[in-house]
Amino acid sequence: MKIMKIFLATNNKGKIKEIKEILSDLNIELLTPKDLKIKFVCKEDGDSFYENAYKKAITGLLQTGYISIGEDSGLMIDYLNGAPGIKSSHFAKKKNDEENIKKVLRLLKGVEKEKRKAKFKCVIALSLSLKKVKFFEGECEGYISEKKMGDKGFGYDPIFIPKGYNKTFALLGEEKNKISHRAKALFQLKKFLKELIS
Repeated sequence: MKIMKIFLATNNKGKIKEIKEILSDLNIELLTPKDLKIKFVCKEDGDSFYENAYKKAITGLLQTGYISIGEDSGLMIDYLNGAPGIKSSHFAKKKNDEENIKKVLRLLKGVEKEKRKAKFKCVIALSLSLKKVKFFEGECEGYISEKKMGDKGFGYDPIFIPKGYNKTFALLGEEKNKISHRAKALFQLKKFLKELIS
């Protein structure tokens, strides 16, 4: 049986790790830019998670010729009117996780727990061809902690506590891959790929 090759249109090591873990039991080979020795570049200037995920998936397909997975996700905080949203990865002037977290905590300083509600949203686009792109979406509700907790995960994981838990994503470890926004979208993608492979 021929193994299906799929390109992961991202340079984010954290995302690559999670996607590979969740899709590990499928008869597919997930290829990264590093595997193909290429530089993946895609301008994330869409107005929505859908647009950005679509752009990444199509760029990946055009660049490699392989079916491609494009993913865009972000943190939406009620108190900040949905920010950082699609600007999650470059919310602070210095585009790194540490500075982004600092900015969020600074903006929410002194804000009571009831007003710290937030949710993570993830949209995955699978480009089977230029004209056939499938979308999968996942959300995870929770709230923002008052300080950083945990060192697992990436992005805003150390300050996001999912609903029903008292630990941040960065403290949950492997449990995150069962309940997160990305996991929910990936489980739908997984179901679709299983049918596609068979």
